Amino acid sequence: MAKNIFQMMAERWPSAVVARTEIGSFTGGIVSEKYLANLDCQGRGPMGRFRIGRKIVYPVSSVLEWLEKRAEKVGND
Repeated sequence: MAKNIFQMMAERWPSAVVARTEIGSFTGGIVSEKYLANLDCQGRGPMGRFRIGRKIVYPVSSVLEWLEKRAEKVGND
């Protein structure tokens, strides 16, 4: 189920990368820019990040993989 939701995120995103400043928009508010920056400093953010000018960006596939690893089912749904 979670994979379907994450795949829908990717399909709606207009680019192959997600800027750290846009992670909130990409995830629907699930993850904030500051939280992701903190995780990156700890080596716990999405893999494959790189800089374009002053922006830190992540491949969409890396963000999806990272979200899938962090997701867990809650309840009996």
